[in-house]
Amino acid sequence: MTEWKPICRVDDIPVLGSRRVARPHGLDVAVFRNDSGGVFALLDRCPHKGGPLSQGIVFGTSVACPLHNWTIGLCDGQASAPDEGCTPQFSVKLEGGVVYLDAAQLQSHGTDLVRPIAGPKKRSTTVA
Repeated sequence: MTEWKPICRVDDIPVLGSRRVARPHGLDVAVFRNDSGGVFALLDRCPHKGGPLSQGIVFGTSVACPLHNWTIGLCDGQASAPDEGCTPQFSVKLEGGVVYLDAAQLQSHGTDLVRPIAGPKKRSTTVA
């Protein structure tokens, strides 16, 4: 039996926008709302370069990564061709205007993944 964790009210997620859910381990989860009333949840990390999907543009059942405009499916986390890659998807339940996420998935999905650190590569500073 699935244990569901209440996250927020559906009205707390902007239409064509998202809300981030912090977790004690691993990256945040991005909860999206499209213009048809659908609510979806993905790990807040693009499979390409780790961009924050929560800052992307939602259209239909996809989100465009804000870094390089990769299109990621909200239903499955899959990158659209010709791009390749996937980000973990989380089960969502709507009940009485409240958004719930699967509690077990929140504790396990993508907790080992990290966001790449941007910036120049550090030089080695060894002394001979």
